[in-house]
Amino acid sequence: MDKQQIEKLLEGVRARKMSVARAVKQLRHMPYEDLGFAKIDHHRSLRQGFAEVVYAKGKTSQQVVAITRGLLGARTTHNVLITRANEGIFRAVRRISRGAEFHPLSGAIAIRRNRDIVGKGTILVAAAGTSDIAVAEEAVVTAEVMGNRVESVYDVGVAGLHRLLHHREKLAEARVIVCVAGMEGALPSVVAGLVAVPVVAVPTSVGYGASFGGLAALLAMLNSCASNVSVVNIDNGFGAGYVASTINRL
Repeated sequence: MDKQQIEKLLEGVRARKMSVARAVKQLRHMPYEDLGFAKIDHHRSLRQGFAEVVYAKGKTSQQVVAITRGLLGARTTHNVLITRANEGIFRAVRRISRGAEFHPLSGAIAIRRNRDIVGKGTILVAAAGTSDIAVAEEAVVTAEVMGNRVESVYDVGVAGLHRLLHHREKLAEARVIVCVAGMEGALPSVVAGLVAVPVVAVPTSVGYGASFGGLAALLAMLNSCASNVSVVNIDNGFGAGYVASTINRL
């Protein structure tokens, strides 16, 4: 239930169009609904502007379905996002929501009930290599589901800098840029040096042995000489998309 719906409910009580008992029934799961194995944070959309996101990895299909059903039944129009899911979980979710969309590259499931654009500008997601696209797609889906215009450019890493410069107009027009890179993680520093907007850097676990599963890229990004770079965790496309969306709503 979002702020507008709560205000409408309270106005109904004040105008005596709704009983107090009925209003209490609708608010009974505020601030959270206890399922035993999970506590659904129905208050989050009111606090943060977007509903709780379901992290599917490590959960059973039944648990994900129960949480999703709770989110869908919360009398809100917010979209629902499930991350790090698989085909089996998607099939289970689709049985309770025929509109669910599965994005196999990222493992994200989106249930779009509201397609309004609330972000003020465009978020650009840039991936250094084709092997980074799965993480980049998680950022794309997250930002889109949260109500942003999103564009993407892939395989524009520093090994062929001309490929990145071919998209300099998109770089200049973006309000926030998400840069996804493994190996030595150099792309965010290059991009940030070309633009005057926040760059959210995502290190990926792509690379040979000395990349240490993305640690080399993470440290490189943390040590960027470009001052407009901030960094999320390794392979955390969701976190990057969420942060970029938050910035884009400001």
